[in-house]
Amino acid sequence: MVWPRVGGMRALELGTPNGVRARLNALVLAGRKTATTGLLAEYAEETEGLEYVGERLALLDDDGLAVATVEITGVTVRTFAEVPWEHAAAEGEGDTSLEEWRVGHRSFWEGIGTPVDDDTPLVCLTFRLVPPG
Repeated sequence: MVWPRVGGMRALELGTPNGVRARLNALVLAGRKTATTGLLAEYAEETEGLEYVGERLALLDDDGLAVATVEITGVTVRTFAEVPWEHAAAEGEGDTSLEEWRVGHRSFWEGIGTPVDDDTPLVCLTFRLVPPG
């Protein structure tokens, strides 16, 4: 299985459907969210390579429709414990501290059946919104 493709681009599906994805997409569209974090294990499970700087991704809504295009500006593999505050803050989700970010992300991944610990490898992406046209 591979990640969805839209308009020749790999897709970026933030969070989970039914509310979370719409909220995260709105943060991207408002320019407040310029980073996201994923589990490295998901790339192996889906037989996908890591994103690369300059790659453009289709940002998808709950229905699999593209709502925007983002361009990757940074890709770093780190353990959960190594994620710095600068990255967590760039996720734009309102966390006021690195500890709050960690609690929220642990809870999210546990909720989808993938508990994480301090040594879990993550992919930290930074991106910019590509203006339409």
